[in-house]
Amino acid sequence: MTIASTEVPNVLIVEDEMVLRMRAVDIVEDAGFRSIEAVNADQAISILESRSDISLLFTDIQMPGSMDGLKLAHAVHDRWPAIKIILVSGQVNPSEAERPADSRFFGKPLSVEQMITELQAMVGAGTLILQGGAIVPGDRSAASSGPSPRSAQEAVLSAENDSLRLLLEQAGVDAEALLAQAGIDAEQREAADRLQKLIMGELHHRIKNTLATVSAIASQSFRTATSVEHGQKAMEGRLLALGRAHDLLMQVSWSNASLTHTLSGATEPFDGQGARRFHFNGPDIRITSGAVIALAMTFNELCTNTTKFGALSTANGRVEVSWTTEEDRQRLRLTWTEHGGPPVHPPTRRSFGTRMMESLGQQLNGSVELAYDPSGFRYALDVPLGSVIAPG
Repeated sequence: MTIASTEVPNVLIVEDEMVLRMRAVDIVEDAGFRSIEAVNADQAISILESRSDISLLFTDIQMPGSMDGLKLAHAVHDRWPAIKIILVSGQVNPSEAERPADSRFFGKPLSVEQMITELQAMVGAGTLILQGGAIVPGDRSAASSGPSPRSAQEAVLSAENDSLRLLLEQAGVDAEALLAQAGIDAEQREAADRLQKLIMGELHHRIKNTLATVSAIASQSFRTATSVEHGQKAMEGRLLALGRAHDLLMQVSWSNASLTHTLSGATEPFDGQGARRFHFNGPDIRITSGAVIALAMTFNELCTNTTKFGALSTANGRVEVSWTTEEDRQRLRLTWTEHGGPPVHPPTRRSFGTRMMESLGQQLNGSVELAYDPSGFRYALDVPLGSVIAPG
């Protein structure tokens, strides 16, 4: 395939986690390029087959679907060798021999300045350089001179990760001592060691992924904030929503959770005591852990907006949340409708919350509709049941 000449190079971002994909979009656009999004390898291949203007593939390695990011990278390198490739992961660290030739790998959480520098160097058409948090004109020679110093935020996250690693190592030592004290024989101890390594690996992966998500939430919250105080409150609300979603998943061992409990848990902090201003109507189904987190984060944005500007900013306002499952079409349709609030006006800018709500549809292979009717804001989600319902 021949890369078409375009004024602004296109970067294909493949990431199944909604918040992390949004963060990657910001990094690509801050580097001066245009982003195109996909949530899995199949969608990415479909995009590549339909257009000839992709300059770089930016993909996560851990992804559900027919192939992971590493297999996708090799497939892209074989079919479209002109496309540059960046791989990222919070769990695995593939060797140079395991990666396609001339590809680059970065661990999560991502260093923004380093990623921008690498993107500009690889694509070869970068015209913007990040300096002190501001985007200013620059040349490519400056961009490729080496990684920029880590931001204070990156340094804090790195220190936290080091502390977590030490805790994990100490947990391993403690577990080994307990096994010895219990008199478990060598064969049993070997099996226990294997199980312990499996559990520690999964825990480490979840910690790294959570740190990457927290980093993305912090960056997004301050990116469009009108003040430090506004950014801080937005970030705290989003982190609390993420924590509530994790609490719910812990109760079911991270397997699946109730849709009704997910929605009621997300809205409960915003409901007036004894007032019952949220009304739910729909069949309860078990949904995947990914859908739990995505819906909890989205409903936090909807609740924040309605208490500030919508129906719940008035004494008599209320919100109806209803959903149906269409067995013949195998679809889930969910609507959020506000009543009794002030007249609604469309927003003047596209905020992080709006982007998140719209991104949820793509995350779940469906669509999202935002309607700013004067009588009340309405949000509608239409997705395949297979994207949200838990197996079994």
